[in-house]
Amino acid sequence: MVKIRARLRRQGKTVVFTNGCFDLLHGGHVHLFRWAKARGDVLIVALNSDASVRRLAKGPGRPIFPLAERMEVTAAFEDVDYVTWFGESTPRKIIAALLPDVLVKGGDWGAGEIVGRAEVEAAGGKVLRVPYLKGHSSTNIIETILKNFS
Repeated sequence: MVKIRARLRRQGKTVVFTNGCFDLLHGGHVHLFRWAKARGDVLIVALNSDASVRRLAKGPGRPIFPLAERMEVTAAFEDVDYVTWFGESTPRKIIAALLPDVLVKGGDWGAGEIVGRAEVEAAGGKVLRVPYLKGHSSTNIIETILKNFS
């Protein structure tokens, strides 16, 4: 991915980066991908590995879908140009390696909570928060399913 980023930089492309578990994709994720892609030429999406998702304590049985499947589904979105993954608890290492022009996180993240902010801003990039669509949460969807079908 670092070689791809270097090529995109030489081509003068504005690279946008976002990350997440993207376990159970929903309208909030579609909104995030569209909004992020509109801020640049190329959108790179990094997914938490299965072990990383488990460390985040998203709930029992998470992730629902294994990393390979989550990557394949995420790559199918027309707004997503590249998909990668990271195994650490946070994406700091991959963000520092890629130094995107724009780092995008969901509006449910506080400005001071965004991992990679310092690295991106120090390199002259921007950090943006996409407006949050209330009620769009994979965890809430799973809880609703369990409640209604238990």
